[in-house]
Amino acid sequence: MQIYEPADDSYFLSDILKEHVPKLLNKNPALRALEVGCGSGVQLTALKSIGVKNILGCDINPKAVDYCKKLGFKCVKSGLFQKVMGKFDLIVFNPPYLPEDKFDNLPDTSGGKKGDETILNFLKRLKNYLNKNGKCFLLTSSLTPTARIKKQFENYNVKLIAKKKLFQEELYVLEIGILPR
Repeated sequence: MQIYEPADDSYFLSDILKEHVPKLLNKNPALRALEVGCGSGVQLTALKSIGVKNILGCDINPKAVDYCKKLGFKCVKSGLFQKVMGKFDLIVFNPPYLPEDKFDNLPDTSGGKKGDETILNFLKRLKNYLNKNGKCFLLTSSLTPTARIKKQFENYNVKLIAKKKLFQEELYVLEIGILPR
């Protein structure tokens, strides 16, 4: 399995993090961050560049984990939150979001048969790992079916904070928080 090669989605999310995370750091300089699916470390590097010090990356791909460790990041091999301990103030995820097809069925880009399965699994577990005042930045695409995802959003406070039109799709970055009880 190769490491996910950064593309428009990676750089778009990185730009959004650089814009929004400094505000979170001002409120909480000891911010604890997690990137799920760290791949080539683009988001980890962006977080470090804006002053986040307590960063953990995880990825199901052992090559990605080793690569991010060589970049100097703490990283664990984990499918979603499987081997992740504790709660975080910031969680970042650029998930595989494309529907599986005969040309693309790789776990770094295909989010399952319909394309939403990985995101659904992530959202079902997110509340167990996000601090009550924490934020999650999730990237999605117009190519991903949204009906079942929107049902999961009922458990969270969700805001669309950015979108970017590409040739074949539109990318969205969502800011997700825990609903107050």
